[in-house]
Amino acid sequence: MGEATTALGLLGGSFDPIHAGHLQLARDALVQLKLAEVRFVPAGRPWQKGELTDAAHRAAMVLAAIRAEPRFALDMREIERCGPTYTIDTLRELRAALAPQTPLVLIMGSDQFQRLDTWRDWSRLLDHAHIAVARRADAVLTPGYALQEFFNAHWARPAALHEAAHGRIVELAMTPVDASATEIRALLAQPPSPARDARLAEIVPPAVLDYIRAHHLYR
Repeated sequence: MGEATTALGLLGGSFDPIHAGHLQLARDALVQLKLAEVRFVPAGRPWQKGELTDAAHRAAMVLAAIRAEPRFALDMREIERCGPTYTIDTLRELRAALAPQTPLVLIMGSDQFQRLDTWRDWSRLLDHAHIAVARRADAVLTPGYALQEFFNAHWARPAALHEAAHGRIVELAMTPVDASATEIRALLAQPPSPARDARLAEIVPPAVLDYIRAHHLYR
């Protein structure tokens, strides 16, 4: 398969619930960055988030959403870890478990990147992985000074991800998908209607909707 297919992508999040935007981002990263696999990593207890749906349900919804995608996988390490969830801990664990030369790519949206300096040990993330920042075509990246310096110092073209195991920041073009977990939860809390059901069908994978209904979530 060659070295260009060994890179492993990581897509973390609360996935409460997983939706079409998450899946499209993973597909874009898989193709544009020539990744061997994208692992979805549901957060256990993300320290910057409030109350979440039970982790077992969130993981099950991810599994339902990706079951037909052979190069997507579910990674349970953050759910199984005790205490608050920090990305730096996940990267350290994975880096220790992987072959030293395997490229590891942390995938995030531009909105996440612009808050990166609020994360624990954010400046050490590149010691363990690359970062891929997904941007919509019309998006303007406007990080603060420290993050702009960080971005400028480590920016590279996507091909550079396969030349080292970690240490680079690349950009990828994100296919626009108008979906958010907040909207989905709000819709599910409403009485059924043709408009509501049509919108849910657009942005939530069918298997995930089936799971949500079977377990009476988000009412």
